[in-house]
Amino acid sequence: MTAILELNEVTKKYEQGNETLTVLDQVSMNVNPGEFGAILGPSGSGNSTLLSIIGALTVPTSGEVKMGGRTIHGLPKKEQTNLRLQEIGFIFQGANLVPFLTVEEQLQLIGKLIHQKNKITKRAEELLAHLGLSDRSKHYPQQLSGGEQQRVAIARALMNQPNLILADEPTASLDRERGKSVVDLLANETKQRNISTIMVTHDEAMISGCDWVYRL
Repeated sequence: MTAILELNEVTKKYEQGNETLTVLDQVSMNVNPGEFGAILGPSGSGNSTLLSIIGALTVPTSGEVKMGGRTIHGLPKKEQTNLRLQEIGFIFQGANLVPFLTVEEQLQLIGKLIHQKNKITKRAEELLAHLGLSDRSKHYPQQLSGGEQQRVAIARALMNQPNLILADEPTASLDRERGKSVVDLLANETKQRNISTIMVTHDEAMISGCDWVYRL
């Protein structure tokens, strides 16, 4: 099986005055299609930094990150941007929905960014129906519950048909029941679409359905 993602001895250091702070120290992992994994650790342990490096948002001090055989931090900036737009779906702690866009417009915006204007309406409708949000398509974020907002965020992350989803504390703003339903939904979508999902969390209760857990 060909890994979607490979990390080889990824290290991240920051200079603080006369001191060097090592946030990540030679982290290595392979992530395969169909795997739903978690990076577990308390705030400040480097988990969000690791996710940011995987998403080509932060440059490691040393080591390499490869997607599809490409060393992503060696790519030109424009290619890194295209990689994030076309191959990676991002889900954040808060849903980060645009307050003046309806649910369907949130998804259509992603389609426009990846230049798929002819397909975006149908794709958005299919995803919203699949995630049980068809009756919320004309609603604005403030008209949705927290769980509904995170389902919209998942739909938005799937809009570009990514190979990899990166979810940074996606349940932190939800109660335990709604948080578990969001995690279960992510796990199911990962398996059905044969993609990979990496979730950062500090909550042990959210990792029971994961294929692997990396502790920081």
